[in-house]
Amino acid sequence: MKAVYTELHRSHDPQFFLVRGVVKRTTEQPERADRLLAGLKAGRHQLVEPTVFGQGPRARIHSPEYLSFLAEAWDAWSALSDAGSEMIANMHPVRNAGTYPTHIVGRLGWHTVDTACPIGPGTWAAACAATDVATTAAQLILDGEDAAYALCRPPGHHAYHDLAGGFCFLNNSAIAAAHLRLRHERVAILDVDVHHGNGTQGIFYQRGDVLTVSIHADPTFFYPFVWGYAHERGAGAGLGANLNIPLPIGTGDEGYLQALGVARKMIEAFAPGALVVALGLDASEHDPLAGLAVTTNGFQRIGKAIAGLGLPTVFVQEGGYLSDILGANLTAVLAGFEEAR
Repeated sequence: MKAVYTELHRSHDPQFFLVRGVVKRTTEQPERADRLLAGLKAGRHQLVEPTVFGQGPRARIHSPEYLSFLAEAWDAWSALSDAGSEMIANMHPVRNAGTYPTHIVGRLGWHTVDTACPIGPGTWAAACAATDVATTAAQLILDGEDAAYALCRPPGHHAYHDLAGGFCFLNNSAIAAAHLRLRHERVAILDVDVHHGNGTQGIFYQRGDVLTVSIHADPTFFYPFVWGYAHERGAGAGLGANLNIPLPIGTGDEGYLQALGVARKMIEAFAPGALVVALGLDASEHDPLAGLAVTTNGFQRIGKAIAGLGLPTVFVQEGGYLSDILGANLTAVLAGFEEAR
C-alpha cells in the first residue's frame, strides 16, 4: 500500500491545550508524524509526495468565508499590537441571528468550536498540505490502486463546513470522500477514532450520497460531549445515512470488533463504490487520552475486518497521540488490511 506524506506538516506546531482548566502542551505534536513514519517504515510502505491540488478540493467541503479566514488569519492577528504567540478565541458565538464579524478576534471566535485548535504562523500551510495528502491518496484509488494511506497532520474529522475544533481545521476525510464522489455515486466514511467524527457528521448530515459511520467512546463522558449519540441518524435526504456507535469508556478488542461488525453491515447495505477510513489510533490501550483499550493485535483485526468489505479504501490519519506503540499500531492495522486482501 502506498503512503502519502509531506514534511510540510511541521509548520504547524501548536503549544496551547486547555484540559479541565489546566493549560498544558497539546498532544497534537509534530512528533506524532515521526512515530507514524516509523510504523510505515516497519511495514515497508512506499512513501509518495502529494500532488498540489489547490483550493478546489477544499472548496467542495468548506465555505468561502471560512477558507478566507484561515488564509488571512495569522497576518491579521499579527497586525494587532498586543497579540499572543498563538490565535486562541476568547468568545464562541452561538450565531443566533448573529452578524458575521469583520474584526479578526470576532472572526476567530465565529470559526472555532473550542480552544483546542490554536492557529500559528504555519497552520494554514500545514492544513492545506494535509488536504493535498488526503486528495492524493483518493486520486491513487481513482487511478486504480486498491488502497492508499494518507498521513495527514493536522487531523480533520472535528472540522465542520466553517468551524475548526478539536485539533482540526480542514476535514481531510470529508475532502477525500468528496474527491472519490467525482467517480462514485456513493461513498462511505468509517471513523474509527476514539472521538466522534462530529465535523464529518455535520458536513454530510443532510446528504444521502455519503454514509458516515463513527465508532467512538461514549460522548456522555468524552469529547465532543454534545454530538455522537446513537439517535443522530441524519436529516432530510441524509436521514438514515449516519450511524453512531458509542462505546463504554475502556472498551477493549472484543467489544470494539463487535461494534465494527454492526458498522460493516450498515456499509454493505449502503453499497458504496469506495470507502474512506478516518483512522484514529487513539482507541489504543496506551493512548494518553485513555478513552478505549484496543490492543495492537486488535488493530490488526480491525484492519482485516475493514478489508473484508472488499472496497477501494483510503485510510486518512486522524488521531493517535504519543505512546511507545503508536507506530506499531499503524503497522498492525495496515498489515491486517493487506493480509486479508
